[in-house]
Amino acid sequence: MNSHSISRRDWLTTAAMSAAAAALPRNVFSADKKPNVLFIPVDDLRPQLGCYGKTNIHSPNIDRLASEGVLFERTYCNVPVCGASRASLLTGVRPTRERFVGYNTRADEDLPGALTLPQHFKNNGYHTVCNGKVFHHNNDMLDSWSETPWRPESIENRNWRNYVTPENLKISKETENGRGPAYENADVDDGAYFDGMMTEKTLNDMRRLAKGDKPFFIASGFLKPHLPFNAPKKYWDLYDRDAIDMADNSYRPLNAPDAAIHQFGELRSYYGIPEKGRLPDDLARTLVHGYYACVSYTDALVGRLLNELDALGVRDNTIVILWGDHGWNLREHGLWCKHCNFHTSLHTPMLVSAPGFGGGVRTPALTEFVDIFPSLCDLSGLETPAHLHGKSFVPLMRQPGLPWKDAIYSRFFNGESVRTDRYLYTEWLKDGETYARMLYDHQTDPDENVNIAGRPENQALVQQLSRRLDEGRKLAHQI
Repeated sequence: MNSHSISRRDWLTTAAMSAAAAALPRNVFSADKKPNVLFIPVDDLRPQLGCYGKTNIHSPNIDRLASEGVLFERTYCNVPVCGASRASLLTGVRPTRERFVGYNTRADEDLPGALTLPQHFKNNGYHTVCNGKVFHHNNDMLDSWSETPWRPESIENRNWRNYVTPENLKISKETENGRGPAYENADVDDGAYFDGMMTEKTLNDMRRLAKGDKPFFIASGFLKPHLPFNAPKKYWDLYDRDAIDMADNSYRPLNAPDAAIHQFGELRSYYGIPEKGRLPDDLARTLVHGYYACVSYTDALVGRLLNELDALGVRDNTIVILWGDHGWNLREHGLWCKHCNFHTSLHTPMLVSAPGFGGGVRTPALTEFVDIFPSLCDLSGLETPAHLHGKSFVPLMRQPGLPWKDAIYSRFFNGESVRTDRYLYTEWLKDGETYARMLYDHQTDPDENVNIAGRPENQALVQQLSRRLDEGRKLAHQI
């Protein structure tokens, strides 16, 4: 494997990127014609979509978005937990050990005074609106928005876990943490759940703001497929339960260190989930079924937003970006949820449709969440703030095969990962000392079933990748 070792120390293929940038206009739009932006974060959405080759999922509307724009095949979050991931993405700044760490992260506490993505658009003449879950905390970075951020639970005064059946509402009220069952299959309309309500609010905002004299930046953040897997019955009915595919590697990877494995406490805190041990097969199948139903529910609501852009006649002047805030494990390696450094937790969907760019484009280039802020600036004709850590991927939208980044960096608590074209390497540090390592060769082991970090023939490669991690840490500490 030494023949495949990484020889370059630079994180970007800078010569190729500079040439590409020179060949393209820096901004697609002039100062007097700004595009609208529909910004769609989806909580816990992994690339479990038809457009990503998952033929077992019903996702026609997101697939349509892919056919109209650019699909990024290898986008990675910078930290696999919702609060930290969103704070990093929306400020354009990488996480560190001290900044953007856990699910409860607040950007205004970890990086006070930072200029956020929506605030930058607001400062440049946009009317910015926040519906649903965008930042983890609804009152985080309030200067980002032209209107008070809105979430359905603030109006309904209901638990954000959003049960609707009397039985589950009763259970959730009686449990100490307010968590009822991990799923709900209710025969209700789309509008019964919060995401349906949020979609209606966004549709009304689009109708109102499309008539205004300012371009709009509307963030429409979906909760599902976050736990609990609550979705209307019609989306559960899209799937034959017995035909649902289950992970064929529901075992711990060979030679994986203890540091890599967690007990998915997020799921275990729900009513009816065993406190320890492997989940029964029947329950596991139900959970996967519920996750799929929630993906299809969100897909249907995304379709309503896209249809409304068409109906309002503003689709041709609107950038649409859809992304999942991190990956999710569906029993791969025996794991559920996120919170780890495996590919399943780090790999995310990202689709971008923008005026002036062709549809049905796919790029295999490595991209990461800190790239979104500068890219939307380029697509909208705004100056790019100097503090940003990412690189605009706009050149890839015209030339998807361009040489691009040769490594990207992600971290979760003590685990720090570098993803290259071929490898995912992780090391865990405490007090500056490495106490565990993982290395997976995605060319021969794309599902990460055998950790090869300890093999003697790979030691030179491990050392090189470890140096790349050092470079990633330096990048993160530039601010």
